[in-house]
Amino acid sequence: MYRSQAVAVLRPPRSARPLRCSLLSAQFSSLSVSESLEKQSTREMLGAKGGALPLASLNHISIVCRSVERSLDFYQNVLGFLPIRRPGSFNFDGAWLFNYGIGIHLLQSEDPEKMPRKREINPKDNHISFQCESLALVEKKLKEMGIPYIQNRVEEGGIYVDQLFFHDPDGFMIEICNCENLPVISLSGEPIMACKRVSFTPQQQQQQYLPQAIHVKEEPCA
Repeated sequence: MYRSQAVAVLRPPRSARPLRCSLLSAQFSSLSVSESLEKQSTREMLGAKGGALPLASLNHISIVCRSVERSLDFYQNVLGFLPIRRPGSFNFDGAWLFNYGIGIHLLQSEDPEKMPRKREINPKDNHISFQCESLALVEKKLKEMGIPYIQNRVEEGGIYVDQLFFHDPDGFMIEICNCENLPVISLSGEPIMACKRVSFTPQQQQQQYLPQAIHVKEEPCA
C-alpha cells in the first residue's frame, strides 16, 4: 500500500484570503463607448482574425472522487502534490493540491456508489501526463507501492518515448513519461517553444502556503 501518513481535507480559516489566479481584462474608460468601438476593441483583443481566447496557462484540473481523503493520500504520497488552502466559502467537501506548476482540485462525489469503476488500464482513455527524470525509478516505486501499471513505447523518427500508465483510486488514469524527448513542432513545421516547468520543493510550498489541516464533515445544503 502507498499510504504512509494520515491525511485530512484542508479548509482555511475564515480570515484566510483564498488563492486567486490572474485574469486578463479589457476596461473601457467610459460607459458611453459606442457599440462599434466595443466590437473593434474585442476584435483587437482576440486578434485580427477573431482568434482564440487570450489564455495564459493551465491553472488546475478538477477530479470528482468517491473519497476525498483517499484521493488526497494518493496525490500527496504517490504523485508528490502538496495540499494548499481552499476557500472557506465552499459548501461542499473537497481539497486543493499544487505542484509542477498546476493544481489538482478534488471534489467529493454526491453519490459515490454511482460513480463508474474502471479496472482495465487503457492508454487511449482520458488521462493527465507527467514528465519525469527517471522512468526506471518511477517503475521501481510503483512496484514497491503495489500499484498496477502498464508500459508502452512510442517511436517517431528514431526518437523513443517510454510511458507508464496507472489509475488513481477512482480509475482516473495517470501517465508518467519522458515525452520531452519528442520536439514540439507545429503542423507548419516550425518548432514551438515549450513552457517552462515550475516545481516547488515540499519545504518551499509549506513556507508559501502554511495550510491548516482539519477534518471536514459538512452537512448538505438545504
